Amino acid sequence: MGLLTFALNVTLDGCCDHRVGIVDDAMHRYWTRLMDSTGAMLFGRTTYEMMEEAWPQVARDPKADPASRSWAKKLNAKPKYVVSKKRRDYPWENTHHIEGDLTRAIKRLKKAIPRGVMVGSPKLSAALQRLDLIDEYIFLVHPVIAGHGPYLFCGLKPSRHLKLVTAKRLKSGIMVLRYRRR
Repeated sequence: MGLLTFALNVTLDGCCDHRVGIVDDAMHRYWTRLMDSTGAMLFGRTTYEMMEEAWPQVARDPKADPASRSWAKKLNAKPKYVVSKKRRDYPWENTHHIEGDLTRAIKRLKKAIPRGVMVGSPKLSAALQRLDLIDEYIFLVHPVIAGHGPYLFCGLKPSRHLKLVTAKRLKSGIMVLRYRRR
């Protein structure tokens, strides 16, 4: 059975707004390697639509920087699963809709994808955390204080204690922290 990994960029004050932080080649290379190591991506509708709007165009743009283009091409090819009550059509290649009971659907997905599934949607991840489905957490902590939200896991109960597995510093000062459930 594959792991469900919640992975996200976050600032020192817990902001998970995708427009805040340091975007450089090292960060894109890290995300590309991480995505390569997993079998599929899992998104909530909002995050999926942000990704769908941006990355297919980058994959087709010969003028895009190589690290971003590599990420985009691999994301296009990767199986993508979307949890949404509102949307049913997904023209982006390799996209599938998750329906029915969320707990059962995610357990089936983890069982079907031995290389694991990576989720990067804050709201969906909070719901998956409440259902006790997340096995691993990877945070790229940017040396930035955003001073605004959205924030990770706001109002989440009960608290969860994790075990640090690895810590790595990127050249930009971003810290990559990987945790597992205790």
